[in-house]
Amino acid sequence: MPDTLVETHAEALRLFGERVRAVEDDQWGAPTPCSEWTVRDLVNHVTGEQLWVPPLVGEGRTVEEVGDRFSGDVLGEDPVASWERAAAAAQAAFSAPGALDRTVALSYGPSRGAAYCAELTADCVVHAWDLSRAIGVGERLPDGLVEFSLKEVMPYADGLAASGMFAEPLEVPEGADAQTRLLALLGRRA
Repeated sequence: MPDTLVETHAEALRLFGERVRAVEDDQWGAPTPCSEWTVRDLVNHVTGEQLWVPPLVGEGRTVEEVGDRFSGDVLGEDPVASWERAAAAAQAAFSAPGALDRTVALSYGPSRGAAYCAELTADCVVHAWDLSRAIGVGERLPDGLVEFSLKEVMPYADGLAASGMFAEPLEVPEGADAQTRLLALLGRRA
């Protein structure tokens, strides 16, 4: 099972990376389905999420110890290269022997490395759709990643809007496919 989770995370990173590499120079300021974020803000968020993995999982640090190291702009002058470095480092940290079994000190409390990896995988998949919509490339997500993300999000989807970081879930049309259901749970209309 752990190899499958690490591979799923790597697949989600590749998917998001394909979208990052597809961003045209004039699209970094474009709006996204995440109403507060531009394309650059969205890529900065997902890149920042991956930057946290090496210190938290690989080094066993706490959020407090890392501090504000990943606050603000983490993309610099070359967003694509910044993304690729962060993705490679996160993938390496989760792939290390025993990484998924470790307890990771997250902002909301301790979590197993596997749960953290699953959370970041689903986040990456959904934001790949956001980025696809924002830059006008194919929005169809791989079925396996959608199914994985749906299973990951369903247990806590009802509480996400209360966090203030997600829109209210939308009504799911009868007979909707898995991608439509996933997006609706997270307040996105396919």
